[in-house]
Amino acid sequence: MPVIERTAQLDPGTREQNLLAYKEIRERVADAQHLSVHGAPERSVAKHRARGKLPARERIDALLDVQSPFFEIGQLAGFEVYDEQLPSAGLVTGVGLIRGSLCAIFANDATVKGGTYYPLTVKKQLRLQSVARRLRLPCVYLVDSGGVFLPMQDEIFPDEHHIAEMSADGIIQIAAVMGSCTAGGAYIPAMCDETVIVRGTGTVYLGGPQLVKAATGVDVEPQELGGADVHGVISGVVDHIANDDIEALSMIADIVARGDRREVRAPSRSPRPPLHSPESLDTVIPASSKTPIVARDVLAHLLDASELVEYRANYGRTIVCGTGHIEGYTVGVIMNDGVLFSEDSLKAANFVELCAQRDIPLLFLHNVNGFMVGKQYEAEGIAKHGAKLVNAVACARVPKLSIVIGGSYGAGNLAMCGRSIGPDFMAVWPNAKTTVVGSEQAASVMALMKIESARTRGTPLTEEEIEEIKRPIREGYDRQGESVYVASRLWVDAIVDPVDTRSWVSLALSMLPRNHGTTRFGVFRM
Repeated sequence: MPVIERTAQLDPGTREQNLLAYKEIRERVADAQHLSVHGAPERSVAKHRARGKLPARERIDALLDVQSPFFEIGQLAGFEVYDEQLPSAGLVTGVGLIRGSLCAIFANDATVKGGTYYPLTVKKQLRLQSVARRLRLPCVYLVDSGGVFLPMQDEIFPDEHHIAEMSADGIIQIAAVMGSCTAGGAYIPAMCDETVIVRGTGTVYLGGPQLVKAATGVDVEPQELGGADVHGVISGVVDHIANDDIEALSMIADIVARGDRREVRAPSRSPRPPLHSPESLDTVIPASSKTPIVARDVLAHLLDASELVEYRANYGRTIVCGTGHIEGYTVGVIMNDGVLFSEDSLKAANFVELCAQRDIPLLFLHNVNGFMVGKQYEAEGIAKHGAKLVNAVACARVPKLSIVIGGSYGAGNLAMCGRSIGPDFMAVWPNAKTTVVGSEQAASVMALMKIESARTRGTPLTEEEIEEIKRPIREGYDRQGESVYVASRLWVDAIVDPVDTRSWVSLALSMLPRNHGTTRFGVFRM
C-alpha cells in the first residue's frame, strides 16, 4: 500500500510556535471538561454519598466490565449555556461493555440540580436513544432524577421519541431506580423490560409527597409513597429489590447477560502505528487559523503505517479521498485540502458510491470554507455537482464518522457529513470552528448592506465606521463557532484531541455494524 508523501517541511521554530498556540487552546477545553466532570457542588456530592449513594460516574464505572472503555457522548453539554452551572447537563451518557455486550448507558447525576431535566438534558437523552435505536444497543437507565426542571417546562414539554417504541422493536430496556423517579420520569422504569429498585433510596411515583399534600392534604413519606417495599411487594411496578447501589448494578449486569449480546466488531487486520507519531500532530496544525492545514500531513499521523490508497489523486486536488486503516479498521477517508470545486464534488461523490458498494466505513475530516463561488463556477453547475456529493453522503448506508479538524462552514459542512446529514458519531478538534459561514464573510456581507444603505442616503461610511460594524459580528461568530460552544449545545458528540483521534475512531468503528442496510441514492442531476 502506498505510503503518504508529506508535503510540508516545517522548520523547528514554526513547529514550536504551532505547539504553543495549541497548548492555549487545549487549556480552554481542559478547563471546560474538568468542570463538566467535577463541577457539581461539593456539598451536594457529600449529601449524596451520606445517603449511601454512588455518584453517577462511579455507578457507570462499577457497572462496566473491567477495562471496558466508556465512549461518552455529550460530556460538555450544558457548559456555560444556562445562568447556573449544569455539569454534563445533569446526565452522563455513553456506550460501554456490560458482560461482554455493548450497551447504551444513561445515568442521572443527582448532585447536579437534583438530576432534573433541562432542555439540553432531554436532547442528550434523545441523542443516545437514537444511537441505541440505530445500532440496536440494549439501554440501561440508572435513574436518580427529580423530573423536569419546572421553571423551563415550556422548553421541554411536549417532546418526542422516548423509550416506548424501543422495547417493541426488540431493543432491551433495563432500569435501576437508585434515587428519586417522579412524574413523567416514572414511566422510564415502568416501561422497561426489567427494573431494579434500591431499598431505602429508590422511589417511584407520579406525584411526590409535596404534590400529594397539595392535592389531598395527606402527609406521606417518600418510601411509604413509592419505595422498594411498595413497588417490589405490593404494586409490582419493579421486578427486583437491591439493598444498595452495588447490588443493583450487579443485578443489572445479570439481566444484560441473559439477553442477546451486542458484541464489538473486530478490526480487519492487525493495527500498525503511523510512521509519524500522532503525538506530534499538534506541531503541524498552524498557529493561525488563516494558514491552511495540509491534508496529507495530517493523514500521515493518523493512518496505520501512514498508508493510503488514494482515489483519483490527480483530479479534484482540493479534496483527498482514499482507503486506509486506523487501528486495523478499514476506512474510506475524505479530507479537505482547500475549497470545493465541481470536480472535487464529483470525485468525492464517486468515492462515496464505491465505499457504499463495498461496505467500507467513511471518515470525514472537515477543513473547508465551502464551495467555490463566482459567475464561472455557477455556469459550470457547481450547485448540482455539490448536490451530488450531499446526496451520496446522506444516502450511503455505511458507518459514517465526521470530525471537524479545522473550519467547517455552510454547504461545505453538509457535503462533509455535518450533523444534519446524520453521521453515526461526530466530533471536533479543540481548534475547530464551525458556523453557517466564516466570521469574516458574515461580517463583510452584513456590513455591505449597511454600506449600501448609507450610500443611498448620501452619507457614506468611513473605514472606521465599517470596522465598527464588522467587529461585533466577527467576534460573535468566532465565539459561537468555537469547539467548546459547539459541544456544549450538542451540535457534536465530543471534543477529541488530535492525539486521541485514532483511538476515538477505532472505538467508534468497533461499535458500528459494517453497514446499515442497502444503499439507495436519490436522483443525481446530470
